[in-house]
Amino acid sequence: MAYDEVLAERVRELLEETDEAVAKKMFGGLVFTVRGNTAVGVVGDELLVRVTPDDTPQALAQPGARPYEFRGRVSKGWVIVAGEVLDDDVLDEWLQLGREAAAALPPK
Repeated sequence: MAYDEVLAERVRELLEETDEAVAKKMFGGLVFTVRGNTAVGVVGDELLVRVTPDDTPQALAQPGARPYEFRGRVSKGWVIVAGEVLDDDVLDEWLQLGREAAAALPPK
């Protein structure tokens, strides 16, 4: 599946304002790493976001958010956000959540 290049560019621009983000093609999409840890990704027209266990319930309660399922299993620590809810302010909030979760991990 191809990823939404417009969404990927928006993510890249916002991450580059504050982080040394590195983009890598992975999982059929494009992921962005911060300090070597995946923070967010663009899969199709949706945003994949790393979340801490403490942030997961609140993240899943947000409009357009759902658990990330891979091969029929829910992947803990990840949320998928529908592209249609990602206006600039909402996208920035999700990116911040992904940054925080990636920053909580040891650098790679």
